[in-house]
Amino acid sequence: MNRNKCKRCGLVNAAKDETCRRCGEPLTEQAVADEDAPKRRGLLKRLVWIISTTIVLLFIAYMSMLVTSDDLRYDQREVVERAVAVVDAKGFDKQAFILKRLTRYRATDSWWNKYLGHRDAYAATNFPFEIVTLYPEFFEKAVDDTERAAILLHEAEHLLGAGEERALEVAWRSKAQLGWIEPTYGQTKVWNNTKELTQRLVPSLFVCGPEGKSDCTQ
Repeated sequence: MNRNKCKRCGLVNAAKDETCRRCGEPLTEQAVADEDAPKRRGLLKRLVWIISTTIVLLFIAYMSMLVTSDDLRYDQREVVERAVAVVDAKGFDKQAFILKRLTRYRATDSWWNKYLGHRDAYAATNFPFEIVTLYPEFFEKAVDDTERAAILLHEAEHLLGAGEERALEVAWRSKAQLGWIEPTYGQTKVWNNTKELTQRLVPSLFVCGPEGKSDCTQ
């Protein structure tokens, strides 16, 4: 026969008793609470298991992307450090911190990048893994550290979770602060490619001037 033990005085009562025979403490609520406690503990265990499994899978994915791609050469790392220093010196503290402290740079595509494929680009970012792949064009087509800093500023927005349109808008609006300006860089391949892509994906930045076709950030 089932018994209800009173949590107040410890007396064991009959299963049918609703109150304790000794102290009068209600027994029904205690029984319900005892039934709910295992359910709450079971839910917590499932949540912990889901979170732990997710973390493990993300770590495995992160390591697999590093293993299946190549690190930068020493001379390439020096180029990146100079470009990040430009981002930092121009007042982009948050982006510089991410690029300097949290980002892993790769010279070739990981299995995931190869699987997804990508258009012609100077760099590619894997969020939330904070991995940036820098293609040969980043080192060969950008004319100097300032232009490479403009590319990295764009990628830093991706590292923060921004989509392509947002990353383009932030980088284009910030070009004057960065020192990446049309009088100096207006004829470079990186400038023209970036301007063309920004005009296509963020056309609202090019509706100024008498004819409504000028750059609104100038």
